[in-house]
Amino acid sequence: MVIPQAFNFARTPAIYFGAGVFNTLPKLVFRPGKTALIVTGGASLKSTGRLDNLLSSLRKDGIKYYIFQITGEPSPEMVDAAVSLFGGRGIDSVVGIGGGSVIDGAKAISAMLPLGEGVFNYLEGVGAKAAHSGIKIPFTAVPTTSGTGSEATKNAVLSRVGADGFKKSLRHDNFVPDIALIDPELTLSCPPDVAAACAMDAFTQLMESYVSVAASPMTDSLAIGALRLVIENLEAAVNTKDIKAKSAMSYAAAISGITLANAGLGVVHGLASTVGACFDIPHGVICGTMVGAATRANIAALRATGPAALQKYADIGSLITGDAAVDPALDALMEKLSHWTETLKMRRLGEFGIKQYHLEKLAAAASNKESPVRLSKDEIKSILSERL
Repeated sequence: MVIPQAFNFARTPAIYFGAGVFNTLPKLVFRPGKTALIVTGGASLKSTGRLDNLLSSLRKDGIKYYIFQITGEPSPEMVDAAVSLFGGRGIDSVVGIGGGSVIDGAKAISAMLPLGEGVFNYLEGVGAKAAHSGIKIPFTAVPTTSGTGSEATKNAVLSRVGADGFKKSLRHDNFVPDIALIDPELTLSCPPDVAAACAMDAFTQLMESYVSVAASPMTDSLAIGALRLVIENLEAAVNTKDIKAKSAMSYAAAISGITLANAGLGVVHGLASTVGACFDIPHGVICGTMVGAATRANIAALRATGPAALQKYADIGSLITGDAAVDPALDALMEKLSHWTETLKMRRLGEFGIKQYHLEKLAAAASNKESPVRLSKDEIKSILSERL
């Protein structure tokens, strides 16, 4: 047995997973006489009756609550508005119930409420490089999509969209949610197009963390198992109400958050942050539409140089072929991604206003992150062009 090299592994939330566990939320998180802030997204939670049932339970238990809604990608201004609105109201617990944007926004609100000030100066790379103490309001993440894995990470991504826009993180080890309550039944009402984008994002995160130069034996073992589940269940999870498939994707998304937090990501996410800062495109759509083209570019570059990292892509492909032969496995992986891109109808970047003349600037600003191969600006531009 090969002895693993030294590595670090970040803590995870207390995870409660399974169909129906949402019903345990009131007793698990809230205490009589306390005050909660519930951060939600669109109308799906209310339309299913789950929000009303939750609020009824809180009232019955004598728990005071406030509700704050996040629509679209969370911005610093949105977080500041919540902090201004609810600061001084004795919030004891923050719960984010929604997709990755809701959980990121709620995570940032829980972190900024004790400070009572604006979040901008605490964002990496754009603010005044202020150091956050890590003190937060206890935070519970309840995902209603299977995508970003934010329920298991220590950062909250906030955005300003436009020519001088950004997507930057508020980050601290203490910002890992205290509890991640993952109920696959909450994803049943997710529209197929949203479910598809989220699933492709989860797959991308798992694959990029698996092939990452910062991967470890722990992240590898978690990622490869979750990748198998995605390959076997993605299409059923998107196109049907099969709770087993939905459960597989909910699990895989949570694992993707754990692995990306410990191994990092690659060029798809290095592009997604740049594209998403300049254009109002959902994060999962950006990743979903580019992962196939980016994987083909990475494999082509690795085939030319022949490093051992190529084997890791083959490991993923062998989950499809059932065969350890490298070249057939690589081809199967690329074919599977092409199939998903077409059959799941991943939208093209041009549908969101991106033009050919934008690609030079976007490619120049992109990052390879922890990718096993360093793509040039022209190679990155070609990925964008292919999905324009």
